[in-house]
Amino acid sequence: TYGLVEFFKDRIAQSNLVANPGWYPTSIILALAPLCIESVIKPNVYVTAISSITGAGRKALLEFHHANVENNVWAYKPLHHQHVPEVIQTLYALSKHSINLNFVPHVAGIEAGIYSTIYVTFKKSLTASGLRKLYRRYYQGKPFIRINEGLPKLKEVVGTNFCNLGVYTDTTQRGIITSCLDNLIKGAAGNAIQCMNVMLGFAQEEGLL
Repeated sequence: TYGLVEFFKDRIAQSNLVANPGWYPTSIILALAPLCIESVIKPNVYVTAISSITGAGRKALLEFHHANVENNVWAYKPLHHQHVPEVIQTLYALSKHSINLNFVPHVAGIEAGIYSTIYVTFKKSLTASGLRKLYRRYYQGKPFIRINEGLPKLKEVVGTNFCNLGVYTDTTQRGIITSCLDNLIKGAAGNAIQCMNVMLGFAQEEGLL
């Protein structure tokens, strides 16, 4: 079972084997799922995501050394990152709508966290307040999702299991959804604990708040 509690809680509760999502898919799916389910966006979606080097593990590579990472940022695996099929598959499972995901991840010289900026085109003009209302409807009662009045900042979530979402629209049909989380907590170990809590019948927040 795909281990995103916000959308698959009932299935996770009945499962003995749960696949923990990656941090890029978690940030993107949580931002896009309500829009895909409601079918309010056109299929071409563009994502720029910036992540801490901690996402690369502990490989002893020169490019991962602090001297190279500090105050640095670079793009990698543009358009063909290994998590793209995971995002497309999960969003289709939730909405039965396909998207064309144009994804460019970046590594940045920050201690922890991931910040995704998602560019969408709406089928008709939507206001930011209307979008926030839509997101609050989907994430009501989901303890680790917070909808910001403005666009979130990474420090709001580092060291926590929260994912903060923000929206921006202009007078055309263009929109920006921003999503940030701690890549090692909500994007990894914290989400795994959240899934474990659901599997064992505990409150989702146990050990995480």
